[in-house]
Amino acid sequence: MRNNYIEMMEKRRSIYALGNTIEHTEKALQETIMAAVKHSPSAFNSQTSRVVILFNEHHPKLWDIVEEKLRAIVPAEHFTSTEEKLASFRAGFASILFFEDQNIVKQLQDQFSLYAEQFPTWSEQATGIAQHSVWTALAQEGIGASLQHYNPLIDQAVRDEWQLPDAWKLTAQMPFGSIEVAPGEKEFMADEDRFKVFH
Repeated sequence: MRNNYIEMMEKRRSIYALGNTIEHTEKALQETIMAAVKHSPSAFNSQTSRVVILFNEHHPKLWDIVEEKLRAIVPAEHFTSTEEKLASFRAGFASILFFEDQNIVKQLQDQFSLYAEQFPTWSEQATGIAQHSVWTALAQEGIGASLQHYNPLIDQAVRDEWQLPDAWKLTAQMPFGSIEVAPGEKEFMADEDRFKVFH
């Protein structure tokens, strides 16, 4: 049995060889990203996920910030591979920053004290779902992306650069663009090591 959604998921891959040749308008991309996040589920319909989309000069600025922070901690003699990786992200068309609004998490903890310790976990689940939804939606448009995690190293610099609320906790960065090199075959562990089915 083939399922359209599974086929969509199969199309989503980590693409590191990005280019900036995109046929879609910025407005169309923005609408797709926003719709994917809006329709992603969250515990108690809390809608904790926040997204910043960086087009044009804002996109390379993000990777300039990452490079600056990494140069301060990575020895120069080991920086070549890091520099190449950042260049591949910078070569893309745009970037997406994913956040979780900690004010909403705190409000829910206060409102539903019985589940207070669970809300941070549910918030992490919400951002993961939102990231996957956006990633899959972009893949359906033939756009490549990968998910990066330079937080918390860059958190304050990102807040300062784009004047973002302190309560927005950065969870991931997603550079995207045209697919310049297709990914190889994906390997999977044995099903019997991963699944148990009882009839």
